[in-house]
Amino acid sequence: MSNDTAFKVFKLSASGYCCTQIMLKMALDEEGTENDDLLRSAGGLCKGIGGRQRTCGILTGGVMILGLYAGRGKEEESQKDNYGDMVSEFIDWFESEFESMDCADIIGVARIDDGDNSFMLKCGDIIIKSFEKTVQILYENGYEFGARDEYQKCI
Repeated sequence: MSNDTAFKVFKLSASGYCCTQIMLKMALDEEGTENDDLLRSAGGLCKGIGGRQRTCGILTGGVMILGLYAGRGKEEESQKDNYGDMVSEFIDWFESEFESMDCADIIGVARIDDGDNSFMLKCGDIIIKSFEKTVQILYENGYEFGARDEYQKCI
């Protein structure tokens, strides 16, 4: 999946999507749906929440993907029993894999908007690894990635 994912990441980044939006857009594209409101709202998580380079937008994007499958959306819905465990697994993996949860620590740039764009390649690699890990966690927990609506109807 890495080559295909790498191309998608490059294409979405070149289109102006940020890391959080790229994670979500790839998940939505996989199931053939669109959600402009979700992508707009995710924009506030870009560059480490509001551009402050704190909690990495890739991390929040992965957690949001897990929420699309196992979180609560409607009043009559309940969060799935395995949601918290999946989120914890992803956060633990992310922090171990990248040695931090903060954007500034991970990319090693003092200010994203200081003109040094060398971090973008590193972010692309992190998006690919994190997206694949998110998909893996979903599969390991009985979810069929890309078939969210069908799964939710079965529960």
